[in-house]
Amino acid sequence: MTPVPPSSATAGTGAAPTPDRVAPNDPAATATPVTARRTTEPTAADPAVSAPKAGGPSAGGAATGRADTGRPEATRPGHGAHTAAEPRVAAPGTTRPTGVRAGAGSVVVGSRLTAAGRTGTPAPAPGNRPAPGRGAGARERARGGLLQAGLGVVVFSLTFPATAWGLEGFGPWALVGVRSVLAAVIAGGCLLALRVAPPARRHWPGLAVVALGVVLGFPLLTTLALETSTTAHAAVVVGLLPLTTALLSALRVGARPSRTFWAAALAGAAAVVAFTVQQSGGALTAADAYLFGALLVCAAGYTEGGRLARVMPGWQVIGWALVLCLPVTVPGAVTALAYEPVRLGAHSVAGVLWLAAGSQFLGMVVWYRGMASIGIPKASQLQLAQPLLTLVWSVLLLGEPLTPAAPVTAAAVLVCIAVTQRARG
Repeated sequence: MTPVPPSSATAGTGAAPTPDRVAPNDPAATATPVTARRTTEPTAADPAVSAPKAGGPSAGGAATGRADTGRPEATRPGHGAHTAAEPRVAAPGTTRPTGVRAGAGSVVVGSRLTAAGRTGTPAPAPGNRPAPGRGAGARERARGGLLQAGLGVVVFSLTFPATAWGLEGFGPWALVGVRSVLAAVIAGGCLLALRVAPPARRHWPGLAVVALGVVLGFPLLTTLALETSTTAHAAVVVGLLPLTTALLSALRVGARPSRTFWAAALAGAAAVVAFTVQQSGGALTAADAYLFGALLVCAAGYTEGGRLARVMPGWQVIGWALVLCLPVTVPGAVTALAYEPVRLGAHSVAGVLWLAAGSQFLGMVVWYRGMASIGIPKASQLQLAQPLLTLVWSVLLLGEPLTPAAPVTAAAVLVCIAVTQRARG
């Protein structure tokens, strides 16, 4: 094989010719102009490159100018003995034409070398990257989640007045069964129309908790309580529900709100409880057992539903929970309708329709989506306003009186809600 002519660094000095390869840290290579070194490199048309002799480097490695590691070729795994046909490579940090390989793990990008073989535009420095969750998109999602959770609270605030209307024509067990079956028909129709696949097996235990909490437990217990209690007295459940939901979410999903959040939540709950107890005359009746039981099961259903809404749409969470209860609600509704008298009227029909379509399905859809967007603890604190809204609806729809303490309590609750929404965590 004809050796490559010696480089300009040794020409005319009488030194013995050396193979045309330079170690990455060779000062002579760094000082040599690019154009001078470029003339000594083989091209694709060079026979030494296009058709290497046996024992030399592969054609692909020579043609692409494989990076030199500074070791004899024979010592590198997978390579043969060193030959003079290997191209000269540039030392790290030097400028080379675009697309030409450089030495020691560097690659030419445009007119600059980048480390570790990366090509294209270098990644921005860590300090120049936008912080996750701080952009306009995150703020828009948080605002949308706040609006959806607030809409859910407005829908839920009509639940007790609608239940009072429904009890004018249905018994408590029949009312719960009919509203659940109608809501399941709406939800099941949506699931079938959109061809939604059933949830994964690991999600069914959580859906069972949602079903027991918000499909069966809370409606049944509050309906039984409203047979002997007013809507003002029943509102104490909603007054404690935000705090209970925040506590359960801390235990179930690991939420850790700040001390400011807990202080504002406790203050808001205390204000609502004091107001509702004052409205009901301070008397504790047998219905309180139903109310506090409804408080616990509903908080569990909200917490589990908010967790599931992070992995599936909120309407599917409540939809599958309603469908899951059909083997219980259908026989229960049929049996209750056979034993409890039914007196259909405008109020009773409107009440059961609102409970089925609004409180049982649509309200849950926006509520779970809101909880998934802004977090269970913060969304739950919006329910501090629910008892006050319920009292407003009770005045407008049921003719119940409103005391002067209502606006004072409303102002205190709104302050607490604002603090919980701005608190860290």
